Amino acid sequence: MSEKIDNLKVIILAAGRGSRLNSEEAHMPKHMRSVAGKPILDYILKAVDFVDKKDILIIVGFMKEIIIEAFPDYPFFIQPIGEEFDYGTGAAVRYTKETIGEYSGDILVLMGDSPLMTKETLLNLYHEHKEKNNDCTNLSYEVNKNLALGRIIRDKNNNFCGIVENRDATDEQKKITEYNSGNAIFNSKKLFEQLANLKNNNKSGEYYLTDIPKLFMDNNYKVGIYKSNNGNELYGADSAENLVYIESILKNKFAK
Repeated sequence: MSEKIDNLKVIILAAGRGSRLNSEEAHMPKHMRSVAGKPILDYILKAVDFVDKKDILIIVGFMKEIIIEAFPDYPFFIQPIGEEFDYGTGAAVRYTKETIGEYSGDILVLMGDSPLMTKETLLNLYHEHKEKNNDCTNLSYEVNKNLALGRIIRDKNNNFCGIVENRDATDEQKKITEYNSGNAIFNSKKLFEQLANLKNNNKSGEYYLTDIPKLFMDNNYKVGIYKSNNGNELYGADSAENLVYIESILKNKFAK
């Protein structure tokens, strides 16, 4: 019998346009693009099936009707758009506050375009979070390649200091090979408390969820890292090249 976890909610970010995948021309949101015969989002939902469907909130936006129709058993939150609304992963989660309500527990936030993510890794992340009594635990990967992803910043004693997005990283920081996956688990009350304090002082003008761990640390909340050894999980379906790579990994996995 597979493990089931109570008092845990999951938020999956699946509102992005996927412009690098020509989503508009394909008439398909990137989270619904097929890899090895199934939609990308389907793999992520299976990886988190240790949580009841009612506790998995999918944030949608671009071509939302296609996603909602494909997964009718799940609750959805439609991300607001327009000049009067804020953008970025942090803003997207912040808008769900009323939907989450008075829930007091942990929230696992997942990127909706990483079909190589495994249940084993997510359970390890959860157990690390609970065993260390963390308020926030980030999922990272050591990959000896130069990828356009956020880096984990550590001090000389190897303690976590923060996360820097690739577009905001210095040349020196871009040499770091420990990458942030974008996936993390948070104490829900402290998460929404600090989402209200997010700033968008960065090159994109967006509110980054990856700034939350530093805000937690500034408030003396306990922040940790779970580093997975399965670097393939890090790859998101954000380009045609990555889509081909991900499909090759999945087909090889299914062939075994």
